[in-house]
Amino acid sequence: MARHLRVEFPGAIYHVTCRMVGDWRREQTLLFKDEADRTRFLERLSERVAQYHIRLFLFVCMTNHFHLVFETPEANCSKFMQSLSTAYTVYHNLRHGRHGHLLDGRYKAKLVEGDDYLLALSRYVHLNPVCVGSMKNKPIEERIKALRTYPWSSYQSYIGLRKAFDFVDYGPLLSEMSGKRREWAKRYREFVESGLAENDEDFQIALKESPRSIGSDGFRAWIDELYQKRVETHARPEDVSFRHITEPLPTDDVLAILTEIFGVEVDEFKRRRHDSPLRAVAARSLMRYAGLSQRGVADLLKVGSGAAVCNQINRLPGKLAKDRRLRRQVKQAEEAIAKAYHQQAEKTDRPSL
Repeated sequence: MARHLRVEFPGAIYHVTCRMVGDWRREQTLLFKDEADRTRFLERLSERVAQYHIRLFLFVCMTNHFHLVFETPEANCSKFMQSLSTAYTVYHNLRHGRHGHLLDGRYKAKLVEGDDYLLALSRYVHLNPVCVGSMKNKPIEERIKALRTYPWSSYQSYIGLRKAFDFVDYGPLLSEMSGKRREWAKRYREFVESGLAENDEDFQIALKESPRSIGSDGFRAWIDELYQKRVETHARPEDVSFRHITEPLPTDDVLAILTEIFGVEVDEFKRRRHDSPLRAVAARSLMRYAGLSQRGVADLLKVGSGAAVCNQINRLPGKLAKDRRLRRQVKQAEEAIAKAYHQQAEKTDRPSL
């Protein structure tokens, strides 16, 4: 089945849900197996929110999926999600000794109309931990207690039960509350938890009205019009004729994979150290998969010249022959980068959701 095209524009607000690929119950594995997994995911999320200038309004991490609600001032939802998915997949597969896809690449991303719809969506998402499985049939008092103590969500920080996350933008939702600023957290708690006793039927209808958007009739019609324009543009013969050309991977994606596998920060690949192979490894991967020239690599990694980059790459095989651990790390990195590269090639052949 062909994947839907993504509608992107500056200032777009999305509700993204992403699940673990395949039958996670049959595979006896989870997207987040323990506290360390969730902590690492939030670290990667925080880094990419800053990197792609995302306004993240809220998040919820479950066992086999997560919810994000965010705004993209730079119209870059796809790039943001691809980078986040790649970074967490590399970490998870290395830690848990698994291979292949982790997150379903066909993640759901609905555009959201602001104000009332965004506020209602925040309640719907924040309530997710107590609206699934056996928890949804528990007494309301028990569900409220579980909700307030659930640590892998932005809800506790919204209602003042934990320190605010520096990568979450609380202002747009809290400012919708009535009363004085010091009362906003209490008002938001009351608003969210009232959803356990009263089902918001109008919002439930709005959730199901369109596969692409959440909002009023006019908003949905506008998004459908934008989507149709994307479809018509994508279907032009001149576009199709070039689909076999694979776009290079973003340099940030290549470096993210390398930092995960080598366990160092990005700056270590740009630092001059005697006999260190890191810059050579990064240079080779960037030229092969990010499409950089020797001069481009030299500028990015702060090497003196393109010729110096060439010399470092030429010396790398000798270092690999002497260092078994380095060979293993380089092999893991190249396999992960190649996989990301081929996934991008598949998306070039088919429009992405």
